Amino acid sequence: MSYSYSNMEKPVEVDKEYEAEIEDISRRGDGIAKIQGLIIFVPNTKQGEHVKFKVTRVGSRFAIGELVQA
Repeated sequence: MSYSYSNMEKPVEVDKEYEAEIEDISRRGDGIAKIQGLIIFVPNTKQGEHVKFKVTRVGSRFAIGELVQA
């Protein structure tokens, strides 16, 4: 399923905390979580971990978070 959030409200907001499972690892080594289809890159995580993270940046096609609790 493909999501396009360019003209829609994003499912995450900067400075809010979320929990999700790290589904994959990016080429740069960051964990990849998804919330309602939006990709969130979370550094310092491993695939399969259930983590709590705070969103630090929301772009048009992805967001970046920082680990709060693994």
